[in-house]
Amino acid sequence: MLIRTVEKFMREFGVPPTRFGRESVRDPRLVHDLRQGREPSERVKRRIEHFMNTYRRSVGQ
Repeated sequence: MLIRTVEKFMREFGVPPTRFGRESVRDPRLVHDLRQGREPSERVKRRIEHFMNTYRRSVGQ
């Protein structure tokens, strides 16, 4: 499930929910909405995954 992956990422890197949403898909409510059951489109899922992969590479993990 995407929200579990996002929650783990935010804990691991200390990224607050609003910042995660804003930087990944320009939606500060993203994490809140995912927690409430929102199912993002495939395009949004790819943007989220791309953000997390890029972020990991930038911090060297």
